[in-house]
Amino acid sequence: MANNDYTAEQIQVLEGLDPVRKRPGMYIGSTDSRGLHECLREIVDNSVDESFAGVADSIWVTLNKDGSSTVRDNGRGIPVEKQKKTGISALELTMTKLHAGGKFGGGAYKVSGGLHGVGASVVNALSSYFRVVVLRDNKAYYQEYKKGKPEKDVSIASQKQLDEWGVKLEGTGTITTFIPDREIFGDVVLENTKVKNLLRDRAYLIAGLNFHFEDKVGGDRASFYFEGGIKSLVAHTNRGKNTLNEVIYFQKADEHISCEVALQYSDSYNENVKGYVNGIYTTDGGTHVTGFRIALTRAISDYYKKLQNGNGKDDAVLTGDDMKEGLTAIIYVKMPSESLQFESQTKAKLNNPEIQGFVATAVKEGLDTYFEEHPQEARKVVEKIMLAARARLAARAAKDAVLRKGALEGATLPGKLADCQSSDAEISEIYLVEGDSAGGSAKQGRDRRHQAILPLRGKILNTERTQLDKMMKSEEIKNLIVALGCGIGDSLNYDKLRYHRIIIMTDADVDGAHIDALFLTFFYRHMPEIINKGYLYIALPPLFRVQIGKEVRYAYSEEERDAMVTDGKNQKATIQRYKGLGEMNPSQLWETTMNPETRTLKQVTIEDIEAASNMFEMLMGEEVPPRKKYIQTHAKLATLDI
Repeated sequence: MANNDYTAEQIQVLEGLDPVRKRPGMYIGSTDSRGLHECLREIVDNSVDESFAGVADSIWVTLNKDGSSTVRDNGRGIPVEKQKKTGISALELTMTKLHAGGKFGGGAYKVSGGLHGVGASVVNALSSYFRVVVLRDNKAYYQEYKKGKPEKDVSIASQKQLDEWGVKLEGTGTITTFIPDREIFGDVVLENTKVKNLLRDRAYLIAGLNFHFEDKVGGDRASFYFEGGIKSLVAHTNRGKNTLNEVIYFQKADEHISCEVALQYSDSYNENVKGYVNGIYTTDGGTHVTGFRIALTRAISDYYKKLQNGNGKDDAVLTGDDMKEGLTAIIYVKMPSESLQFESQTKAKLNNPEIQGFVATAVKEGLDTYFEEHPQEARKVVEKIMLAARARLAARAAKDAVLRKGALEGATLPGKLADCQSSDAEISEIYLVEGDSAGGSAKQGRDRRHQAILPLRGKILNTERTQLDKMMKSEEIKNLIVALGCGIGDSLNYDKLRYHRIIIMTDADVDGAHIDALFLTFFYRHMPEIINKGYLYIALPPLFRVQIGKEVRYAYSEEERDAMVTDGKNQKATIQRYKGLGEMNPSQLWETTMNPETRTLKQVTIEDIEAASNMFEMLMGEEVPPRKKYIQTHAKLATLDI
């Protein structure tokens, strides 16, 4: 498409901007770190859409020292002339009106990630300062905004302004700079690593597109460019793992839809499947991922039956769950932007029904062909899946045997559990406490109406690679499962969960951190929805008791302790370092760690599923070399309390 084909008449207006500041979560998901990074993603994806249109090959992302972020592309530049229908500049419409953009059938974009056309305008509304510079027609047009409101009409920037902004008047493109509004996001800032991961993902998906990153705060620079596309992304994800086959890749396209799939199996236990649509990562999957799973199960089951034909063995029934173990896969769909159907504005789940069948056909045809042409690797994959199937059947038999013995079904609550009086899960919380001593203090100091206490002795079982039958032999794990009430494995039902706040409370030392990691491993691998629903927390007990005169205060860090001593420097300070929860009496434990009015809890969330899974596998898995390398790399960063 020629540059002059993208005009103001292709910008269509659907509604105003006012709702965004009132309910920002509806548009960016949340106002925490995840929502802030969503804002940057929206701006980046507008530039990525220029690449889809074939008019941009480079994107620059900069984190500036003043707290602002700048995204620049070398695309066509947003149209700036006034639209005949409204008499307003197309640039202003795009930046200040919801659902105003060139992605609603106006012909500016065939493929784009921005179905709703609200990305830039939402970020504008949630920014204390927002500036767009458009390089077009050998001029630099610009407009500035505060909290979504334009400061003045679109104007031509002076050389002095361009010098101040660090903008060179060359070529074409769009340069967007924004400062997130602290009234919305508080002190949350964009994180170097998360931004680089976002750009790396985009670079893998869009072959030939250069991403350049600079963090002017920390001095970091990086560039991302990959010709291998999603094949390279799968290989990157499986780096360091023992893979069973080369990366399998195939694609299918018709007049309107294209689908690329890359997959590979390793000898790990965990699955990593990601779906993308027009460059957007659909965190909750959708019809494209469903189509992939259906076809994967059919293709592998069909090939297994073909191998078994005539050998006298009974055909095993392979399930979709058997296919998951050790699978890494990327499903990438591109389609016309006006046809996209997402479940929400944050584009977490694709809803287009026609995509399921299209992807299923592509995957079935692609795998059938690959298995025929690569019989040795196909056998390795089938053997891996059969091993998973046998383990599943053995675990189910063991679980059934355990259940028949009454380990869970009909089991009474553990004797150590001091339950709360409330039966309303929404207001009930359970403390998982390290040690009987601290458990005793917690039982005495708690609010019995809605706080339950479950003391657990020592370090619980590492459940990273533990089958259910072995888990059920652990008294501590069994007590935990029974206390939570939602079951485990095939019988897991989150609706039966007895507490909607599960709080891990351990000593503030190395052993306590290890126990935290063991609990996190259990919940992440066996009850992940507890984390996804926001039910899991880690208590933050104080490190120091500081008494100055008759006043007693608690410090949660060395810096906080030093500040307290400095504030009361005219008086002698008596400082007690808490080595464990058991050193606090019930009233102290309540006041510092359990009182909802004064305590500090850290909510456990998952920002990056792939990174989280790899970290658990590296820290808690069987492979020693990756863990050893990690420890050696990060040893100097550790703070040891010796």
